[in-house]
Amino acid sequence: MRKLVLVSVGAVLLLGCSAGHRKGSAADSLDRDLSMAPGDSTHALGDRGTSATSASATSANRNDAAGRSLAAGTTFSATTNSRISSATNKAGETVTARVSTDVKDGSGRVVIPAGSTVRLRITAIHESENKSDATGTLALAAQSVEIGGKTYPLSGTVHVSRTLVGRKTNVNDVAKVGAGAGVGAVAGRVLGGSKGTVIGGVLGGAVGAQRAVETKDRDVVVVSGSTARIELTSRFER
Repeated sequence: MRKLVLVSVGAVLLLGCSAGHRKGSAADSLDRDLSMAPGDSTHALGDRGTSATSASATSANRNDAAGRSLAAGTTFSATTNSRISSATNKAGETVTARVSTDVKDGSGRVVIPAGSTVRLRITAIHESENKSDATGTLALAAQSVEIGGKTYPLSGTVHVSRTLVGRKTNVNDVAKVGAGAGVGAVAGRVLGGSKGTVIGGVLGGAVGAQRAVETKDRDVVVVSGSTARIELTSRFER
């Protein structure tokens, strides 16, 4: 009887140890499973986050550029893209010029980038008609500027160097000579006799020729590649 009791107790103890071992193994297995579990799939990947941040920064920069402006009185330079001449151009026509350097606001931010195209309107143009007129007539006004494919209204005066180019003798110059000869002939008649008329006509013709030289038309010309200084007459905003 005593031996049976000892055997039973031993069996119970053995079963307990086996159960404890199985429980410990299960716990270890659970810990391993938890440590190997995948991360949260809803978390944004690093590269996607970077792309979103970059797009946001680009958008912010675009919005910032859109709010930039230049005050009235701001001046900048541009280079003309074509020749302007009173012989070929008329008032109301437009010509273009290219902005030479970045135009910045008071904070140093670029408002009009170098290379932008400025449209200039010819408001007045006329050749020089006499020697006392040393410049002829040419007036230009800034009309708009194209930045990144978009056109913005622009208001400003334009100062540009011009030269005078003499024209060949034309019908008007001949008429001036003829008028001089006629006056000379009248003077000859007053003096009396056909000889006086001839002499008067020759003198009158000489006077007319000189007059033609003095009043010979000269075209006002701005050569391509000239520097135009533009001064804003009103606030410019993008």
